[in-house]
Amino acid sequence: MRYLLLSTPILALAALAPVAHAQAPQAAPETAPQPSAPSAESVVPVMPAAKPLDTLFEALKRERDPGKAKGIASQIIAEMNDSGSATVNLLMQWSDNAIKEKKNAAALDFLDRVTLLDPAFTEGWNRRATLHYTMGDRRKSMSDIAEVLKREPRHFGALAGLAGILMEAEDDELALKAWERYLSVYPADRDAQEAVSKISEKIAGNRT
Repeated sequence: MRYLLLSTPILALAALAPVAHAQAPQAAPETAPQPSAPSAESVVPVMPAAKPLDTLFEALKRERDPGKAKGIASQIIAEMNDSGSATVNLLMQWSDNAIKEKKNAAALDFLDRVTLLDPAFTEGWNRRATLHYTMGDRRKSMSDIAEVLKREPRHFGALAGLAGILMEAEDDELALKAWERYLSVYPADRDAQEAVSKISEKIAGNRT
């Protein structure tokens, strides 16, 4: 049976915030001093700071030494594993402990809570995709991988997982595209380079 990327409908979660009604501004007293407008010389443009992940991904894309690239990849993984929320991080730790104890149902429950509490946190979806795969549910794994890549297209772990599932399904054309996309993010990965070479040779052989 073949599994295709994005073949599973994806449910999006939307949060509706109530709209606050602003009060009409009151007129300032006539005696109130008016602030002077800043001069052109005093206005200093503030440049947005580069996000750590963006800087790391750019470094990973430029790096050609496998050893150095692996170090950068480890930094990226560490950054992506931190949700910025103590609650979410704790749930992720509980899920990790449950997986180690082979309590998959409990781990799945923790990860379900993570994706509901913080849908933007890619590692919640990625960890659940891995768990679904180990539990033998490739369809749900593919669905979660799609959620990861929708939020972070450069997530090389999810891309590798996607390529692996497609290879198992013997969908070589899509597996090749997944590995090529992986290499566009992490070009120094020799295992991925080898996978692309083997799949390309297999496809070429099937066409002759």
